[in-house]
Amino acid sequence: MSKISVIGAGSWGTALAVVLQKNGHDVTIWSIDEKEIAMLKKEREHKDKLPGVKIDESINLTTDLKEAADGKDMLVIAVPSPYVRSTAKSLAPFVTDGQLLVSVAKGIEEGTLMTLSQILKEEIKNAKVAVLCGPSHAEEVGIGLPTTLVAGAEKKEIAEFVQTVFMNERLRVYTSPDVLGMELGASLKNVIALAAGMADGLGYGDNTKAALITRGIAEISKLACKMGANPKTLNGLTGIGDLIVTCASKHSRNRKAGMLIGQGYTMEEAMKEVKMIVEGVYSTKAAIELGKKYDVSMPIIEQVNAVLFENKPAKEAVMDLMLRDKKVEHDDLQWD
Repeated sequence: MSKISVIGAGSWGTALAVVLQKNGHDVTIWSIDEKEIAMLKKEREHKDKLPGVKIDESINLTTDLKEAADGKDMLVIAVPSPYVRSTAKSLAPFVTDGQLLVSVAKGIEEGTLMTLSQILKEEIKNAKVAVLCGPSHAEEVGIGLPTTLVAGAEKKEIAEFVQTVFMNERLRVYTSPDVLGMELGASLKNVIALAAGMADGLGYGDNTKAALITRGIAEISKLACKMGANPKTLNGLTGIGDLIVTCASKHSRNRKAGMLIGQGYTMEEAMKEVKMIVEGVYSTKAAIELGKKYDVSMPIIEQVNAVLFENKPAKEAVMDLMLRDKKVEHDDLQWD
């Protein structure tokens, strides 16, 4: 049994806490929001964000970061990506040398263009850092539907420890050393999911969705590999796998926000309607800047950015994608 705190009481953090408790671990959930913790103590369920998933009485609930960090074998960092740095700054004084942090949120920080694990390493220099991601919705993990994830770390033994802690008969966990590829795939797929949602909102069909998913992973892979990621990672669970589930699922907040925008909502109206952090909105600007930095053309992501931040109609963005100059599908394939 390990002592584990989940830092962040949203749907994903809560679902993972439930998994960890069922795996036999001593689990604490932390939130900065006193009202949220009070509600969870009373209801033992996140009725707004994760209805139907009960929080066992053995799971401790707290707003005290020192209590959450003290004596724990692992801290699971599950706050939304825009709050990872501020949370890490607050957590840093309570983290002991070699304590393990596992980043489970998805995003790239605007301005610095850093992944979330890079932020944790910068703010909490004495910790070990791993990541956990893959095609997974909290709503399904919380009720025990079969799911696969990937544990990533620079050192094999750290990834294998995370794998052992989380894995059970309903949650299969693989390991990978390609942390950068995992995080880029997990973050940038949210931007493509916004595009897929916009297409749904416009009333387009399966053909459009398939095109966005396929060309979307091509854009993500081109950038990620130029940054040093392994192409196999982008063809795996944290690349194409995560992209498929986020573009197609009724649970996807990015797809839902995109769908509302396709129906005529503004970005702000769509985010308000979704009622949860839409990670893709925060990753889009960072993706654009990374494309410029590494000289990679990303037409889908560029059009999403134009819709979100330049008031471009979604229908016009789709037409501009369809009417681009003629291209070959794969630059490296040669004619006889």
